[in-house]
Amino acid sequence: MINYPTSKLPDVGTTIFTVMSTLANEHKAINLSQGFPDFNCPEPLMNLVTKYMHEGFNQYAPMAGLPQLRQKISLKTEKVYGYRPDPDTEVTVTSGATEALNAAISAVVKPGDEVMVLEPCYDSYVPVIRLCGGSPVFVPLSLPDFSVDWDQVKNRLSSRTRLIIINTPHNPTGAVMSRQDMNTLANLLNGTDILVLSDEVYEHMVFDGQEHFSVLQHPQLRERSFVVSSFGKTYHTTGWKVGYAVAPPQLSKELRKMHQFITFSTATPFQLAIADFMEEEAHYLELPNFYQAKRDFFLQQLQQTRFEFMPSAGTYFQLVKYNGITDEHDLDFAKRLTTETGVAAIPISAFYHDKTDNKYLRFCFAKSEETLRAAGEMLAKV
Repeated sequence: MINYPTSKLPDVGTTIFTVMSTLANEHKAINLSQGFPDFNCPEPLMNLVTKYMHEGFNQYAPMAGLPQLRQKISLKTEKVYGYRPDPDTEVTVTSGATEALNAAISAVVKPGDEVMVLEPCYDSYVPVIRLCGGSPVFVPLSLPDFSVDWDQVKNRLSSRTRLIIINTPHNPTGAVMSRQDMNTLANLLNGTDILVLSDEVYEHMVFDGQEHFSVLQHPQLRERSFVVSSFGKTYHTTGWKVGYAVAPPQLSKELRKMHQFITFSTATPFQLAIADFMEEEAHYLELPNFYQAKRDFFLQQLQQTRFEFMPSAGTYFQLVKYNGITDEHDLDFAKRLTTETGVAAIPISAFYHDKTDNKYLRFCFAKSEETLRAAGEMLAKV
């Protein structure tokens, strides 16, 4: 009998996104759990992929990404954030933002290092920290607006802190960090060697006249940061898994060392198509209005229900509070909502290391009006 090695991640199971999507499929429920659109990406973008496939661009791309795509990323970054990274030394194309996050953490976290994580948080951060031998240090965001308690952050920093991970706009809560938040973070890190990993994949989904303030706009933070973005989110192509990281040359050099042994390169026809389509600046410039309209439509549907909510400030997720409906644990309620009501959501406890249950669910509103209307009708029966 084989004596198998013990698990490197003994407390990690199947992700909540897979669990809830599988349950939704089994019960033919409306899936507002996993964060993906139920509508297609722009047809011209699809046509470009087909064009490049037929033209024979189906082999490996350069490890760091096609030069023409990195150049377009550099120009777009300058247009949006006023900073033009060097496309050769500061921009790396990755197979999705999740790969970029993995590569960034793996590049700088060593055994014994501490990494500060603001909870609730996207579920890929902590497993990678642990695989690198690092220790996550958890700081809870403050309810009800999920803002950062910078005093707590300051108090938890130590001589072992190597990295702090921030996410704005924030998944799962939709909170958006302000310019003042960035200034406060910069002041806290001044005089230290602590690095920043800024997950900004929802950068073009900020609502109600607010702005997304990127780490790239702050010179003191920029020099110590990895900034991760996602074409999957921006172009409604989550299944293509194309993202990128912007970082100073020395950090990019280390990130690429990890990237080349994780995926090496990213699909060539997708990169070529995206590089061409980036000329259509209107797409990402109009994305805030596009998703705000969907948020507002979904909130109209929620008005008919017993759920409580504060309008999401960003992302394509909306939190709802259900403590006026039941005192069930959020995972149990989410499963029952899927099997009995026919609408799947994500329980927010899944984003806490200790499964903190504040009676919140997360719905994804990156859906057609038909889907959101049908979901609203079902949720009104709860």
